[in-house]
Amino acid sequence: MSAGAELLPRRTAVLVFLAFAGAYFLSALLRAVTATLSPVLTADFALHARDLGLLAGGYFLGFAAMQLPLGTWLDRYGPRRVSVALLAVAVLGCAVFALAQGFAGLLAARVLMGMGVAAGLMAPLTGYRRWFDAATQLRANAWMLMTGSLGMLASTLPVQWLLPLLGWRPLFWGLALLGLLAMAVIALRVPGWRPPDATNSIADGADRAGAGGRNGSYAQIVRQAEFRRAWPLGMVSFGGMVAIQSLWAGPWLTRVVGRSPLEAATGLFWINASMLLTFWAWGLLLPRLTARGIGIDAIVARVQPLSFVALAALVAAGPAVGGWGVALLALYCVLSTPSAQVQPVLALAYPPQVAGRALSAFNLVIFVGIFLVQWGIGLGADALAALGWSEADALRGALGAFGLLSAACWLHHLRAGRR
Repeated sequence: MSAGAELLPRRTAVLVFLAFAGAYFLSALLRAVTATLSPVLTADFALHARDLGLLAGGYFLGFAAMQLPLGTWLDRYGPRRVSVALLAVAVLGCAVFALAQGFAGLLAARVLMGMGVAAGLMAPLTGYRRWFDAATQLRANAWMLMTGSLGMLASTLPVQWLLPLLGWRPLFWGLALLGLLAMAVIALRVPGWRPPDATNSIADGADRAGAGGRNGSYAQIVRQAEFRRAWPLGMVSFGGMVAIQSLWAGPWLTRVVGRSPLEAATGLFWINASMLLTFWAWGLLLPRLTARGIGIDAIVARVQPLSFVALAALVAAGPAVGGWGVALLALYCVLSTPSAQVQPVLALAYPPQVAGRALSAFNLVIFVGIFLVQWGIGLGADALAALGWSEADALRGALGAFGLLSAACWLHHLRAGRR
């Protein structure tokens, strides 16, 4: 057991995981629901592509804005108190969205939602760094992401089915109630937190993290070689995949492939179902692979480039891809998941006492990337359309430019690891 660790009994660990999983389910559902709602929101508020990208990205902007204070709060006050307090902001955001009468109201609500669920993954990962051993941390991270995929799954066909029955405004009142339930479960099931002893802040991991844990400052955390190597991959390759999964996959299916909103929602359902199964499989495989000496770096090196092949095939085919569009989007997302496993490995390079700050700093990078890619693809598509490109070709061009940037970040990760 590492210094600062307080390993939980198995039954308690399972209950803690489930409590956090409910909150992360809500976080992922709110993140991705704009992809399904994009046709109705575009019709109701006359949104352009850049507006849609900014609206979806507003969630990530609010999320990213919270990450630096979040890390300090998590290390000081613990996952339980921070999660409950922030989820109250997410509930408020759902209410504002349900009442919005214009784009400004929708955008403000999305920012509040992002702020409110900012601890959805960081809170459990901070707790797991202290409460679980290393192998269990890898498994729990993968299964938390699986829970997120379940939330994104719920944002597709179930939301599409509920729209004609309830409308999108009552749907967000229901999500507000779900947020209140998540707050109650975390308050009841998650253990309290003992603040770290400042004199012990580098007791574990100091040899690997150097001065990065000495006073827990973000400047020292981001100076570490592990962080400098990982951030481009997290920002562009993983963040970009989430940007496509949670927004642009829907417009791609409707605007490029020509699918109806219901058909697009069905496609998103299967994309997210494939992600759910993938993260479930990673949760089973990663502890076994690492026990055999196969690390995350080797998996990223071998699997990640295949995602660029899938994305290139999708862009090259364009409207001609037809029914294979969903399969290629799913394949691209699935093959991008190795980059998601870099985060818990990075956390192990820092002492448990500053895990919240290290994780939140990296999460900030990821969500800034999601925001920039979501908005950037929208801006790029609008710019190409202004030059006379068709709507479909403009989106293809913007997505192709992103793919080249993502491949460059993967190459940086490999080269930095060889130094």
